[in-house]
Amino acid sequence: MSRSGISSLSQIDSSILLRLEPPIGWIVLNRPEKLNAFNLSMWRALPERITELEQNPEIRVIVIRGAGERAFGAGADISEFEEHRKDPQSAAEYAESNERAFLSIRECSKPTIAMIHGFCIGGGCAVALCADIRVASRDAKFAITPARLGLGYSFSGVEHVVQELGPAGARYLFLTAAQIAAERAMELGVIQEVYEIEELEVGTGKLARQIAENAPFTLRALKESIRQPGRSAGERDLGAVEEMIRACFSSHDYQEGLRAFAEKRKPVFRDR
Repeated sequence: MSRSGISSLSQIDSSILLRLEPPIGWIVLNRPEKLNAFNLSMWRALPERITELEQNPEIRVIVIRGAGERAFGAGADISEFEEHRKDPQSAAEYAESNERAFLSIRECSKPTIAMIHGFCIGGGCAVALCADIRVASRDAKFAITPARLGLGYSFSGVEHVVQELGPAGARYLFLTAAQIAAERAMELGVIQEVYEIEELEVGTGKLARQIAENAPFTLRALKESIRQPGRSAGERDLGAVEEMIRACFSSHDYQEGLRAFAEKRKPVFRDR
């Protein structure tokens, strides 16, 4: 899929497009004229798009990216704020839509990758930070900017950034509201890999396929195990984790992994 043109996309919602390239499912933020800034309909549509890919048995990895040449996502569409965040009640309702969108990525049972080029600012950066893995081109710019707008940032949003980057990294991004380049973002843990601009999509696809070749039962169990330490003691469900671990050992994929190891070949996992 080229950065300049997006074809063969399912236009369920014109502002968030899907492209199916099994085992990869692409979610494309599609408002390039607005630098892919999120409007309210996008916040509401994103969980539905995640769910659709999560329920598709042919999709093993989900990649989120922005359309066009200039941005992954330039945050929330501020032009809507006078209507949708005009007072505490409407701001709370808007925040609920935000939180559902963020949770849909963080709680997704399938591995997720944010593929970032250009501006990744505000809500766009928050979306990227919800993905399991973030990769970016060298032209990427990152910032989280509530301090420049005077708005209150949700505790759950701050908590997630702290979990991903640690307190020091979170303080730096939030308190400075500064734009940082890809190399600095790598140092802070915002992203895990940096590519040349022309290599970003190929590199991301290669990474996604590498993940997709691994055992789905194991990936789901690992994702759930990694999530648990970030939850409060009362919210942790270690019983569910143990059940997922047991399911790995009783799966056909486990037997395939053992056979492939003994036969010195690459395993072919069927998610069963």
